[in-house]
Amino acid sequence: MRIISGTSRGRRLAALRGHALRPTSDRVKESIFNILGAEVEEKVVLDLFAGTGNLGIEALSRGAKKAVFVEKAREALRMIQKNLLQCGFSGQTEIIPKEVNRAIGILETRKESFDLILMDPPYEKGWVQRTLVKLNHHNIYHEGSVLVIEHGRREPLPQKTGRWAVIKERMIGDTVISILQTDGDSQEGK
Repeated sequence: MRIISGTSRGRRLAALRGHALRPTSDRVKESIFNILGAEVEEKVVLDLFAGTGNLGIEALSRGAKKAVFVEKAREALRMIQKNLLQCGFSGQTEIIPKEVNRAIGILETRKESFDLILMDPPYEKGWVQRTLVKLNHHNIYHEGSVLVIEHGRREPLPQKTGRWAVIKERMIGDTVISILQTDGDSQEGK
């Protein structure tokens, strides 16, 4: 794994070997960030199921203002810290060592709001739908926020889930990159 573009371009990221993590391939990551383009610059980013921090660190390299990483696996947390130090991004980040759905509730309590949410859960384990439901009930984004979900081909997304609507999809092998955006409906009364 390496940083593809931006201030840390070409830097190799530390990865866990022989573990259950499935890091985002450079090809998939490049496609995600080509789709997003300048949408990353000066944004506040949330990296859910962060693994080694690959996606959030790429966002920081491309000009994101801040990134919050959510990951529960201890070894992966060490890799995120190592990769952030290596790339010089520690001052722009926070790591939340919790399960994703619990972390979303914590972020709402703190009144956090994210411009870009990156989500790469384990494939075909039901995490995509559970996390979308959780996001729909916890206001940690705003109108126009973008959600990027990397998921398996056998776990299709509906075109609309709550406030999130699919605006673009791209398939790369067995991986699907779904880009969703919030609509203009108010969240008042939830």
